[in-house]
Amino acid sequence: MTIIIIAISLILLWFILTYNNFISLQNRVENSWSQIEVQLKRRADLIPNLIETVKGYMKHEKTVLTEITRARTELMKAKTISQKADADNKLASTLKTLFAVAENYPKLRANENFKMLQEELAGTENKIAYARQFYNDSVMILNTKIKQFPSNIIARIMKLKKKDYFNAEPSERKSIKVRF
Repeated sequence: MTIIIIAISLILLWFILTYNNFISLQNRVENSWSQIEVQLKRRADLIPNLIETVKGYMKHEKTVLTEITRARTELMKAKTISQKADADNKLASTLKTLFAVAENYPKLRANENFKMLQEELAGTENKIAYARQFYNDSVMILNTKIKQFPSNIIARIMKLKKKDYFNAEPSERKSIKVRF
């Protein structure tokens, strides 16, 4: 009888620890996702200032500015992780185009406000990259735990599903030459 009580106690203890571990992992994934959203919002908030700074210099480049505005709007409206990832990739691509086009405008490149915004955006891009990495690491840990035996039993009871990674577009994987 004592062995049965000990065995049931150990199984119950394992269940509680595994359940609590899943809760911690889910919270970590949610927190890491919110860190990405904070940085995406920060970048989106910088873009109107950048566009205002650039407008006067780039009168012939309205399509680039329109594309940036459209990509920013898509990012702000995106709801799911995959929608946000797609919108983020489009916005990053259009910003790269803007900075490449800015090469043709020496007065713009010399503008202090433009330089400051460019530096702010570069710093934000680094923070986004770090936040994406942290999010994907958190998702990997949670997804692994969901699939592993015997914790997959608890995952099924909790109705946990695999989370999506924040992936880069194939075009984002190419190396890019940037000159300032």
